[in-house]
Amino acid sequence: MLIAMSASEAWAEVGFDAQGILFYTDDVGVFSATRRLSRDGDPTQPAIDSRLTDKGSDVVFEPGAGVRTAFENRWGRTELSLRGQGFIFAENPRFNHGTMNVQALQTFTPETRLRLRYYYAPNMFLGENVVRQEESEPLADEVVTSHIWSARVEQRLTKEIDGRILVRYGIRRYNESFSERDTNFWTIGPHVEWKATDRIRLGLSYHYERGLAEGRTQPQFKDDVSYINHYVSVDMDVELMERLTLGAAFHYERNIWTSDIVGDERRGAHEDIYQGEVVLTRRLTDAWNVFVGFQRSNRKQSFEPEGVKNTNVGIGASASF
Repeated sequence: MLIAMSASEAWAEVGFDAQGILFYTDDVGVFSATRRLSRDGDPTQPAIDSRLTDKGSDVVFEPGAGVRTAFENRWGRTELSLRGQGFIFAENPRFNHGTMNVQALQTFTPETRLRLRYYYAPNMFLGENVVRQEESEPLADEVVTSHIWSARVEQRLTKEIDGRILVRYGIRRYNESFSERDTNFWTIGPHVEWKATDRIRLGLSYHYERGLAEGRTQPQFKDDVSYINHYVSVDMDVELMERLTLGAAFHYERNIWTSDIVGDERRGAHEDIYQGEVVLTRRLTDAWNVFVGFQRSNRKQSFEPEGVKNTNVGIGASASF
């Protein structure tokens, strides 16, 4: 608000963008988690028990739309944007949900920027899970709402290299049956982007995150999902030819569960997640793009005999005006 009040020119630019992707997924239980596992998404997601996975295949439509504006002010240039995203499942509508991003990007100089963002994901259905708060252990819907505030300081280090420092704070709030999983967390980590050539861009990111759940003070439930998380991401964009770009990324995440409650299955345990993805983008015009993509992930908790795999294949289009 202070930046807007100091603007020397009122709302100089207004733009819109839209995107639609049609996916096939072989596991609706972890599809959304796989989609969020990127450095600019929500990679350290809620704890996903294996009983929530292996729920069968589906076709998912992922629409998204945003509006943005920009203006000059005494500190430089400010860009404000609002973006919504949805996930619509053809045969499993209980998993339908949406997210919202609000962002402010302040450019102080051509080399220095500050990016502030708020991410909201309300009432996301995770599946039917065992209720630890009842002696009979009945099944109930597990639903979580996430609020995440983040800041990125972005600095051009050389002509070819950009550096960023990410900090964020978030809360996850579950429905009453799973309230012991309510979690507060914070994250810090560097991002580096290197323009290796005119056609190749490389990125490297690391996050350290600490999450503390209510279950750590409620030993009777034996369900403490507190954690220490290490996240590493490597990505590459290659311009194969004019208007044709190949993007590839690999993400690795380790959740170290920190429960010390006797009888909690996560006590002394950890989770490893590996994910790779490839996207081929064709620029039709200055405004329109079409693309196809493939994602493959594998997640394995140390106390489980087998891991959980997920494959997603998508085709989509985007426009920006």
